[in-house]
Amino acid sequence: MVSTAALAGTAAAIGDPARANMLAALMDGRALTATELARIAGVAPQTASGHLARLAEAGLILPEKQGRHRYHRLASPAVAAMLEGLMALAGAARPAPATGPRDSALRQARTCYDHLAGRLAVAIADSLVTRGHLLLEGDGAEITPAGTEFLHGLGVEAKPSRRLLCRPCLDWSERRPHLAGAIGAALCARCLDMGWLRRREGTRALLITPAGEQGFRARFGVELRPG
Repeated sequence: MVSTAALAGTAAAIGDPARANMLAALMDGRALTATELARIAGVAPQTASGHLARLAEAGLILPEKQGRHRYHRLASPAVAAMLEGLMALAGAARPAPATGPRDSALRQARTCYDHLAGRLAVAIADSLVTRGHLLLEGDGAEITPAGTEFLHGLGVEAKPSRRLLCRPCLDWSERRPHLAGAIGAALCARCLDMGWLRRREGTRALLITPAGEQGFRARFGVELRPG
């Protein structure tokens, strides 16, 4: 069992505004340099190095070296899930007319580490449940045999790994679950490969293309305008 000291240490590592900004920037699954993260956090490069060391020590990020450059990424999907949950909790604790991000593009469709989030992702999860392709119960999720066949027809297949095949992830803006896990990641990658979604530079918001508008409507019964 995790000690209260370890729990407090992790919370303290997240609890600094500069480090929180760095973690939020890594939520789209990219690896960023210390210079990029310093700029995002609004701190000097020397200060950023200390923050990054603290996050790495807490097991929240992993450094990677490529050539002469050193990059940093979230340590695991579990870290991303924790951050998304904290974002939802933080928003719920503050009375406001709307929850989640103010940016309408982020609210509509975005990445949550390596899977889909936002209004689009929740609508897809609802569609899978309604059609008997996905079972969502509390903190658990299961793809049914019909769901496996449906996703296979879409070209969505998760590679064998130690990672959970699928799990619900509480959406920061919608406050309802979207699909995470290996299947969620594979679905996100497939939608990008098919050109249904396109990444927006400098943000984890995703653009729904005209092809995506047609595809999501035909395959999932989901109608969202490109945004």
